[in-house]
Amino acid sequence: MRAGGIKMEIKAYAKINLGLDVLGCRPDGYHEVRMIMQTVDLYDTVSLEKTEGGITLTVTLLGKEEAYPAGIVPDNEENLAYKAAKLIKDTYEIEEGVRIHLQKRIPAAAGMAGGSTDAAAVLRGMNRLFGLKLSTGELERLGVRLGADVPYCVRGGTALAEGIGEKLTALREAPDCFLLIAKPEVSVSTRYVYEHLGEDTAGYRPDIDGMKKAIEEGSLDGILRCMGNVLQSVTEREYPVIGRLKEQMEAAGAKKALMSGSGPTVFGIFTEEEKARKACETLQAENGAGQIFLTGFISPEKEEG
Repeated sequence: MRAGGIKMEIKAYAKINLGLDVLGCRPDGYHEVRMIMQTVDLYDTVSLEKTEGGITLTVTLLGKEEAYPAGIVPDNEENLAYKAAKLIKDTYEIEEGVRIHLQKRIPAAAGMAGGSTDAAAVLRGMNRLFGLKLSTGELERLGVRLGADVPYCVRGGTALAEGIGEKLTALREAPDCFLLIAKPEVSVSTRYVYEHLGEDTAGYRPDIDGMKKAIEEGSLDGILRCMGNVLQSVTEREYPVIGRLKEQMEAAGAKKALMSGSGPTVFGIFTEEEKARKACETLQAENGAGQIFLTGFISPEKEEG
């Protein structure tokens, strides 16, 4: 993050779920979850500028001047980034306004918290822009009013998320690896996926405690053994391309491939850079994976420091 008077620019990092378990549905309609979340080095750029009043929002796709495709990422009050700015202004009775620009790189509707991380960046940025001096915990409590993933995106790094995702326990940084991310050209409804969790997934439980222990021990092999996503079978049943991408990545040398969140993004973990690069080139040549990224894990706090 860098600030310069009345303007600032912030990196809003994507996340993946190394492990995702759903414990049940709550009376309020939310689901109780246990997840291991991990920030990855793929980010949107969020620009903030103080104005005399109101909130304005523009959205573009990185490397292109035209607006993001209409209807995919809203550039109005329906966007979580706009809602985050309004929440700060209303809560702290700020009369001045803010101009927000989102330069998108994180795929939309991908299970990578693209909207949530933009909202978290706006919360963090406005905290500094308006000198509010709110703690990370206070920002997280504001964030949960916007969405279940926002508190984690405020914090980032490697973390255990419980409750609806707002109860966070920071973990040791996960071991380095090479990460291949592929988002096929399909759109998945998170609500649909959760509503269709059924008997075929009820008996399956990813080993979240085992993964937590492996992370604390710095064991990538242990993490790989415990990886799992209880939502994967639901989404994969509707979109077989997810299963094909997993198979392609593992055939190309990924130690493990998994769907992130409710999908449809699939990521593969590689320990050898050359294999990861070749797998990336293969997927790009076949043109069946949509958006493809070769990246790795990152600790936003360390990067910003």
